[in-house]
Amino acid sequence: MHSFKSIILKFASKAEKTGWTYVDVPQDIILKLKLKNKKEFRIKGMMDDFRFERLVCYPAGEGKFIVAINGELRKKLGKKEGAMLSIKFELDKSEALKSQELVDCLAEDLIAKKQFESLNLSHQNYFHRYIFTAKGADTKAGRIENVINALYQKQNFGEMIRGLKKEIK
Repeated sequence: MHSFKSIILKFASKAEKTGWTYVDVPQDIILKLKLKNKKEFRIKGMMDDFRFERLVCYPAGEGKFIVAINGELRKKLGKKEGAMLSIKFELDKSEALKSQELVDCLAEDLIAKKQFESLNLSHQNYFHRYIFTAKGADTKAGRIENVINALYQKQNFGEMIRGLKKEIK
């Protein structure tokens, strides 16, 4: 297992990652992983005393990688931007979660499917997770509708979420 401590940071402005809270993964750990490509990869392990899996490390440019710490995870950890976080992890080789309902809908809508397939894998996974984590059938149906609408507008996951937040205000 690899381990490190880091302060939770936040991007003020960084394209699709604007507003994200994250930790930097030390360069020496990235080198030890001997990654064959510079794309995102999944990890599993512990953050402080909280066990996690299927968490994604994203490339942040110049060979650097970050681990995004979303609101749900920050709440479980009881941490905010500026807090120190201990992380122990290993590569997670399990498959990403997939929403069968989204797969079925995309099979029936070739325009949305083509747009979905043009997205990078991490955004495809965000959409799947967004639907997969819905608790009720009505919530799931509403989220699928949001995704299909976003795909028709050629939005990635972050753009969809920001657009939905604007609608709420």
